[in-house]
Amino acid sequence: MRHPLHPALVHFPVACWSLAVVSDFASLHFGEAAWRCSAGLLAVGCGMAILAMLAGLLELSKVPEGQPLRDTYWHIGLMLAAFSLFTVRLLLGLEQFQPVAPNLALLCVNVGGGISLVVGGWFGGRLVYQHGIGEN
Repeated sequence: MRHPLHPALVHFPVACWSLAVVSDFASLHFGEAAWRCSAGLLAVGCGMAILAMLAGLLELSKVPEGQPLRDTYWHIGLMLAAFSLFTVRLLLGLEQFQPVAPNLALLCVNVGGGISLVVGGWFGGRLVYQHGIGEN
C-alpha cells in the first residue's frame, strides 16, 4: 500500500471527537460556549469518519491473514462503536436541529465513545507499528 488514504483521514474524526468530549466536560465550568462548540465538532468528526471508514474498507483487502487481520477486526469494531456513540451523542444533543446542553446521559455517551476511540486507535497504531500495515 503506497501512501494509504485511511491514516491521513482518521486524524480529523479523532481530533474532532476528542475536542468535542473536552468541550462537553468544559461546559460544566464554561457553559454554553463550550457545548455549542461540541456540536460542530461532533458533526465534522462524524462526517469525516465516514470518509475514513470508506478508505479503510478499500485498504482492508491488503491486510494479511493472522494476527494483523484479527487486530484489524478489533480496530474496526471499536471504531464503529466510537462512531455510533458519537453519532448518538450528536443526535440526542439536538433539539429542533439546535444543540442543547449535555446532561449526564450525554456525558456518559461521550465517555463510552472516548474509550472506544482510544482503544480502537491503539489497535490502529498496533497495525502500523507492530504489523507494518501501510508501510512502503
